[in-house]
Amino acid sequence: MIKIIMHGCNGKMGQVISSLVEEDKECSMVAGIDPYVNKSNPYPVFSKIEDCDAPADVIIDFSTASAVKPLLEYASKKQIPLILCTTGLSDELLDLVKKTAVKIPVFFSANMSLGVNLLINLVKRASEVLYDVDFDIEIIEKHHNQKIDAPSGTALALADAINESLDSRYDYKYDRHIERKKRDKNEIGIHAVRGGTIVGEHSILFAGKDEVVELKHTAMSKEVFAVGALKAAKFLAGKAPGLYNMENLINE
Repeated sequence: MIKIIMHGCNGKMGQVISSLVEEDKECSMVAGIDPYVNKSNPYPVFSKIEDCDAPADVIIDFSTASAVKPLLEYASKKQIPLILCTTGLSDELLDLVKKTAVKIPVFFSANMSLGVNLLINLVKRASEVLYDVDFDIEIIEKHHNQKIDAPSGTALALADAINESLDSRYDYKYDRHIERKKRDKNEIGIHAVRGGTIVGEHSILFAGKDEVVELKHTAMSKEVFAVGALKAAKFLAGKAPGLYNMENLINE
């Protein structure tokens, strides 16, 4: 039985994951961490992670960037593997993630959906094929009106995957209203839409002469991310220290 601490347990994703764990015979939720402890949880909830004394095999995190530093410090001190799902991390925090992964296993992914990570592999291949025939690349991401960071971590992960497959030839363009000029060949336009209750939608347009290729992923519910997080928890338990991602999980 894999014992889980849910960091951000009273957020929407925390609640979805908690529900899935209740139905999973391989896992159990031993504690939750959340500054808002006004919900009725079937496990003890601590407002601060440093107060948590529950023995666990893994921590799953869906919280905010401001909570990540103490989380990394706690996981490292307690030697508990960490599934880090919070996006919008600063360069300083990303550096701390890498340093922490030297001490404990850390699973870090901009998106926990298996479908999105398949999409990342597809856009790499499409970019390699279409670059030499002058296809322009634009990424459009859509999310609910409560999402704080923009563009999404997934949109940036898609852009980075394209760039890495083509030896970092691209610059990212987030806003075109300031400059009045034609787009450059070696740029990726990244656009964020916020509205309503959109769970998550990512489209990559490859626009060439007289034809357009579009690759797209739409999340219909938050459960797709929760399922991925649980798969990652089962994957990470017992692993050696290191930085892991969805590609490691998919290829295992």
